[in-house]
Amino acid sequence: MSKYTTGEVAKICNVTVRTVQYYDNRGILTPSELSEGGRRVYSENDLEKMKAICFLREIGLSINVIGQILKEEGSAKVIELFLEQQKQILSDEIAERQEKLKNLELLSGEVKNKTDFTLKNVGDIAYTMEVNKKMKKFRRNMWIFAAIMAVFEYGTLLLAIFTGLWWAFVVGMAIVIALSIWLSAYYYKSVAYICPECHKLFKPKFKEMFWASHTYKTRKLTCPECGKKSFCLETHISEME
Repeated sequence: MSKYTTGEVAKICNVTVRTVQYYDNRGILTPSELSEGGRRVYSENDLEKMKAICFLREIGLSINVIGQILKEEGSAKVIELFLEQQKQILSDEIAERQEKLKNLELLSGEVKNKTDFTLKNVGDIAYTMEVNKKMKKFRRNMWIFAAIMAVFEYGTLLLAIFTGLWWAFVVGMAIVIALSIWLSAYYYKSVAYICPECHKLFKPKFKEMFWASHTYKTRKLTCPECGKKSFCLETHISEME
């Protein structure tokens, strides 16, 4: 098995010799043996332990906390948990950067295709991208909530069928109806529409919106500005704020 001096451990882990000595003095990384001259000698396991310490320090844990973790019998599992957490953080950062790169590519394409491109165009594109992101998240949350309501509704129905507790189904339906009314009001409050003819942003009457023909992202509405009835693009209410 390989053995390392204090300097070699410091070089491999990209820290100073004084740092390695400090961890020894704190009892966090004690060398496996001492040479005849009294010098610290670290084993392969010591080196791996030092790498773990450096990682834990990098993600913000204090020396005291690291010392406590390493003293525990299940320290490897704790460190593994931190590693998984760090992997998730990095994955989220990568996804965010990829989204930014995608937006930059779209913006770059707009700049190349427009001879009269101005800073206002940049602001409009960036703002539209942000609104679209909010709308996507809003729709996802609405679908999740609707799915939960459906599970609750059919769950109480099955309970009534198999147990004869029809009062539970009646109560469940009353709750579902109440939540449906709230969800419809919340949805109406959270969205607005863009007319494809005059490009004006408007908010229709609740009754018109509720009964209008619609697709996933549009509703057939009458624009209050130009009076044209057509499928208008649905957007998040923040665009009107």
